[in-house]
Amino acid sequence: MEQFMEQQQKAVIVGVNLNHQKDFEYSMEELANLAEACNVEVVGTVTQNLSRVNTSHYIGTGKLQDVTAMLEEQGGNLVIFNDELSPSQIRNLESDLDVKVIDRTILILDIFGERARTREAQLQVEVAQLQYMLPRLVGLRESLGRQSGGVGTKNKGVGEKKLELDRRRIEEKITMLNKELEVLVAHRQTQRKKRKKTGLPIVSLVGYTNAGKSTVMNALVELYTETKDKLVFEKNMLFATLETSVRSIELEDNKSFLLTDTVGFVSKLPHHLVKAFRSTLEEVSEADLLLHVVDCSNPEFEQHIRITNETLKAIGIEEIPMVYIFNKVDLREGAAPENVSNTDTVYISAKKKWGIDELISMIRQHIFKDYVQCIMRIPYDQGQLVSYLNENAHVLDTSYESDGTKLKLECRTSDYMKFEHLVVEE
Repeated sequence: MEQFMEQQQKAVIVGVNLNHQKDFEYSMEELANLAEACNVEVVGTVTQNLSRVNTSHYIGTGKLQDVTAMLEEQGGNLVIFNDELSPSQIRNLESDLDVKVIDRTILILDIFGERARTREAQLQVEVAQLQYMLPRLVGLRESLGRQSGGVGTKNKGVGEKKLELDRRRIEEKITMLNKELEVLVAHRQTQRKKRKKTGLPIVSLVGYTNAGKSTVMNALVELYTETKDKLVFEKNMLFATLETSVRSIELEDNKSFLLTDTVGFVSKLPHHLVKAFRSTLEEVSEADLLLHVVDCSNPEFEQHIRITNETLKAIGIEEIPMVYIFNKVDLREGAAPENVSNTDTVYISAKKKWGIDELISMIRQHIFKDYVQCIMRIPYDQGQLVSYLNENAHVLDTSYESDGTKLKLECRTSDYMKFEHLVVEE
């Protein structure tokens, strides 16, 4: 029955173009996509150009009448606004329009609520939902009486009962959830420290939502691991990935790196969410290299690049080397896009496994710079060291001499320093 209720939702989407924003049209298009991701049918769009938003209703009186007319004409029962609304705006709009009113923030929170799989992601979403609802209790409580079920009220983490909690109990709930989150975050940090100790380089996939990060990860996992159970969830939809996945990629020459997949970005990502997912996003700050995945078949790909870079900057990530991966070249019409900056660029189709060799080659250039070639002579009574180097270095040639095993190899600088006393000239 709930699913049926969801599918019956018909929405009019409303946006204000403040001072001629360049990306306004795209952000409205994206709002429609977000609505569809919540099984909401968009039946109309109303926009207005303003120098500042209307403090009481977000839009002017004339446009309000347009929205009412469109709702009646199309049988709409929901209005979605492109910006975060204040508690009084929600109250006034619902009173005048006589339908449920939600904004872009709660829409994204709903999608995150639906997609969250791990306990950590579920907690992060629930905290963000409660923080959003705290100042809006009155408006949202009135909204409950208007229509039950559907986007904006039917949340996994925050159902109708939770909305009926008073402010104090919601604050207590937030505190309790944050404490549970702290334990999980501490566990994640311990895992990160362990990974750091291995000395393996860390490569992080970043990019706009639905750019194909998980597909890129799976393409590499399929090629460089034995088991298929290491594949991560991938689907052509917004925010398919909320959990950080880490996979070890082992190349043929005993060189390995850790590959991490992260939550995708979107324009106007609610600050509640950025705050809640900060611990997840911190995974990116540990990386030695960022792979910025771009869906180059999307006409707005340049906008996506800009928003991703701005989001990275907002969470304090600026100094890490980056490679642009233009994905979905098989779906792009016309020539491949030119290099967006002086940064290294690779053109691939992760789905069709095109360009993966070039991608690996680019990753190698960046993260294995500190490898050195040398010759070591290892005494026969230190056989365990020969085993270690065979596992952790790229042994190019082995010969046996009277005073030990002679290895021509390529190894990490750290191993070279450790065993420098065994290095010999050719």
